[in-house]
Amino acid sequence: MGSFEDRKATGTVFNIQKYSVHDGPGIRTIVFLKGCPLSCKWCSNPESQASHPQVAYNKGRCIGCHRCIKACEHDAITVNEDGTLSLDRSKCDVCKTLDCAHACPAQGMIIYGENKTVDQILKEVEKDALFYARSGGGLTRSGGEPLQQGDFCLSILEEAEHRAVHTAMESCGQAPEETILAACGKLDYLLFDIKHLDSEAHKKATGMGNERILRNLAAVRSAYPHLPIHLRTPLIPGINDDEELIRRIVELARSMDAVHYELLPYHRMGEQKYRFLGREYPYGGPAQVDAGILARLRGVVEEVFPEKD
Repeated sequence: MGSFEDRKATGTVFNIQKYSVHDGPGIRTIVFLKGCPLSCKWCSNPESQASHPQVAYNKGRCIGCHRCIKACEHDAITVNEDGTLSLDRSKCDVCKTLDCAHACPAQGMIIYGENKTVDQILKEVEKDALFYARSGGGLTRSGGEPLQQGDFCLSILEEAEHRAVHTAMESCGQAPEETILAACGKLDYLLFDIKHLDSEAHKKATGMGNERILRNLAAVRSAYPHLPIHLRTPLIPGINDDEELIRRIVELARSMDAVHYELLPYHRMGEQKYRFLGREYPYGGPAQVDAGILARLRGVVEEVFPEKD
């Protein structure tokens, strides 16, 4: 077992997803931590961006009982003329109790984010230890950006190491170098996103440039030459679905001796969560990558980065 302090460390988690086969080797449990320094226009998990727990409103589930209004001590919830509810988030987002969501019997009010200890997380992860042993799987930390809660993420890694749980991490790379290097020193597998190579284009699409991201990738490979690194590019129409750009990114993956490179075609499955959070969906491009472009880009990947045995 790890230290008492590591096991009792707390952080904010918005989901624990079991039986994943796409986020590291084998069958995995993904622990999603809240908080992200980027604000990607296409983000499918907008509930991951803020670091604190949030209340979301799904009007399709609301049964009009108004228990949430009675439970709210900040007068943040009002009734519209059509019977739906409105949340004043200047009041709602500073609430620490989230009583409105606890009072809702129909999950019309949803809580995105819950404080959990490292011990609670690992106990949940260990329930599927048999699947990990048979498949070579384990625990994957994701987000948001898991290193946004750097100390908590490191405590999870410390405890997982003591419990002999295989660890992977998904990262956008926008973190202090010392933090990502400390995490990678305890990782078995790293999934790292490269969204664009041009800093201005990256900033326009995500809110931040990519200088630190590229420096961190180089630093990780230099410090840990044998760490399996799986590079990925979320493929977004009009932002990075360019053949020359993808060729350069794939060549970077090859130069980094990545174990795998993957294109992740854009989807809109997270769009409704923006409405739940009272936000407009920021990406106004096509609903999916053009099939012909996707086929050409996959051909580039196969040409430059053939699958390793």
